[in-house]
Amino acid sequence: MNSELFNLSHLPERSQKPRNGGLTMVMDKGLSMREAEDFLSMSSDITDIVKLGFGTSFVTPNLQDKIKLYQSAGIPVYFGGTLFEAFIARNQFDDYRKLLDKCGLTHAEVSDGSLDMNHDDKCAYINQLSQSFTVLSEVGSKDAEKIIPPYEWIEQMETELEAGAWKVIGEARESGTVGIFRNSGEVRSGLVAEIIRKIPLEHIIWEAPIKSQQVWFIELYGANVNLGNIAPHEAIPLETLRLGLRGDTFNLFL
Repeated sequence: MNSELFNLSHLPERSQKPRNGGLTMVMDKGLSMREAEDFLSMSSDITDIVKLGFGTSFVTPNLQDKIKLYQSAGIPVYFGGTLFEAFIARNQFDDYRKLLDKCGLTHAEVSDGSLDMNHDDKCAYINQLSQSFTVLSEVGSKDAEKIIPPYEWIEQMETELEAGAWKVIGEARESGTVGIFRNSGEVRSGLVAEIIRKIPLEHIIWEAPIKSQQVWFIELYGANVNLGNIAPHEAIPLETLRLGLRGDTFNLFL
């Protein structure tokens, strides 16, 4: 940031990297190496973690070079939960663990958004992976027709944190139209309010790929709310929202 150049008062205090709150998780859905380098040249200081979305890692050329590129910038990388589910569906959990080791990853996602999975089994996977990796567990279905009641969201988040998850992720997909959002992209505000009553805010990353969704969370929960599934070219615009330097949040911190 250029705070040394701009003498601007009344900005919200942003947590500093490495941080536990105010996280920005960026989704890489297939950036080229050059695009990843360009992204890092502009946004590495404001990006906390990168997800290689869904199963893109399987078809990404020079995958390990890309992982090392992000890690050399001090940004952990993890594979999308759909890839984890693809291994589980084929009864290849041990192969998945070997893959994480082979790629030198420090973080892993456990999800059941596409695969029907017994919740006790999911917690067991979280527990096993948490012995060697920092685990993010995703709660919610990718099926827009499947509505999970608030008490189930809360129970799942609680038990997954107890099983060893570092953060739980509120599912929204890259489209922002399922899980914690209606298919119109509108926030299921009652659901979020119920979750917040029981789960500490710093333990949750809310997938919020759309600007209006990001604004909604910042307005209610402040500049240091954890947000994920951010497109690489939206990392800087999101930071301006967090700081009140964009029209949508201009008056929040004055």
